[in-house]
Amino acid sequence: MDKTARSQDKDIALGPGKPKTKVTKDFVTLGMFIIDEIEFKHPKPPVRGILGGAGAYSALGARLFSPPPTSQSVGWIVDKGSDFPSELSKIIDSWDTGVVVRQDYTRLTTRGWNGYVGSGDKRLFEYKTPKKRIAVEDITPDLLMSKSFHLICSPNRCQELVAGITSRRKAAATPQASYTRPLFVWEPVPDLCTPDELLNCTNTLRLIDICSPNHLELAGFMGDSSLDPDDGEVSTERVERACEQLLASMPLQSYALVIRAGAKGCYIARNGGRKRRPHNNKPSQSRKTHGHGGLQPDTDMEALLAGLLQDDDGTVAREEIELDPGLEQWIPAYHRDSSRVIDPTGGGNAFLGGLSVALARGEKLEDAAAWGSVAASFAIEQVGMPSLSLDGNGVESWNGERVENRLELFRHNLV
Repeated sequence: MDKTARSQDKDIALGPGKPKTKVTKDFVTLGMFIIDEIEFKHPKPPVRGILGGAGAYSALGARLFSPPPTSQSVGWIVDKGSDFPSELSKIIDSWDTGVVVRQDYTRLTTRGWNGYVGSGDKRLFEYKTPKKRIAVEDITPDLLMSKSFHLICSPNRCQELVAGITSRRKAAATPQASYTRPLFVWEPVPDLCTPDELLNCTNTLRLIDICSPNHLELAGFMGDSSLDPDDGEVSTERVERACEQLLASMPLQSYALVIRAGAKGCYIARNGGRKRRPHNNKPSQSRKTHGHGGLQPDTDMEALLAGLLQDDDGTVAREEIELDPGLEQWIPAYHRDSSRVIDPTGGGNAFLGGLSVALARGEKLEDAAAWGSVAASFAIEQVGMPSLSLDGNGVESWNGERVENRLELFRHNLV
């Protein structure tokens, strides 16, 4: 056995000085761990050597809503190189998640440079050391059975990951534990959000549950701009139009678009059609419905989709299907005061961690978006990760505030 394998087995078995409790995973991200350096606009000084990457921030988003022992339901993979700082290990250990740590002394830890340019603070990124992305074969048996997966990749790679995860889960199925399909949340990588990739994007939408580009990435697929030419702000009208076009291209597919739009919050849109009925068998109630793709709330969906009420394997029974009239809704950002936003790095990833774990636990899409907005708020109000602390009763606070209190306040303000 090589050094990498021995170290991985030790970390999984022992963790930070105590045995790990086996908990079913609600959330697993295949985003990479990266040690970040961030170059801000002058005169703000740069920062270096901080915990970052899509994997870390999305795990944070899910972890915020998962105090121990539920924290073990959050799964991610951290690849440590020979230069891994001990202070970052302490932060990771303090979260007490179901992290898989892989130590490889023959390589450097993946490091990245982040910079912000232009009036819209467009983020630039480049790797400073060779990256080590996570493949399907890297997913441990424990992580493989997660209720949800966060994928951040190109359209074609997303298709490969979904196929690989699905294949491995089917192979692991037994009469006692039959195959179940997980929730797939796809975050497209910015570099490949171009008109040339639009066809690959639409081919990917039929395989996933949530597609969540930010407003610039959505516009990139459509060969358009998401900004209002008059004031340079995010144009809600352009975001809605682009979503309408994407949804209309595949009117009978059950997926949702969740567009992250910075200070504007997020826009959620979903076609009417079929979806799995929640475990409580109660029809969901959307705040606003909209019949994208020509599907209206009064359409006889049962008759229209009579032959389409099963998944690709023919394993979904009719009584498990709920007919959905569709949804379109803007959810505001938690921080309305821009002075509270210190560094937007990782906010979108944290949003998707919160959204994904909410959906995995049975929340409706609009409520899950509220979880995501709250998760993002903790990620962006300082440089790096928020600070975790415990009171005398062992109750968690992040940046001195309880997550459930912030979520309750946010929900109250939405009414």
